[in-house]
Amino acid sequence: MTDTIKDLQRRMEIAASDLDFEEARRLRDRINLMRGGASAADAALADTSGLVRQQPGTMGLGTSRQRPAPSPRWKPPPKPDLMTSGRKRK
Repeated sequence: MTDTIKDLQRRMEIAASDLDFEEARRLRDRINLMRGGASAADAALADTSGLVRQQPGTMGLGTSRQRPAPSPRWKPPPKPDLMTSGRKRK
């Protein structure tokens, strides 16, 4: 049972149109493994249930900067008093 990438793509599109998104996800992961160099047999046996995609804004997708983390001793500045802010002293 050797599946080619075109067969897997067709099956993935059918599963997505049938709203079977779990099967479409499994087929997508098999396609990605085969494109990465894995054989069809190895891709069929691989457990891809634990693979998680990176979220936008994290390291490597859309930015080269990490999210800044404040130091543990940092305290936010006090909020301005709404009754006195924006008014001049007499």
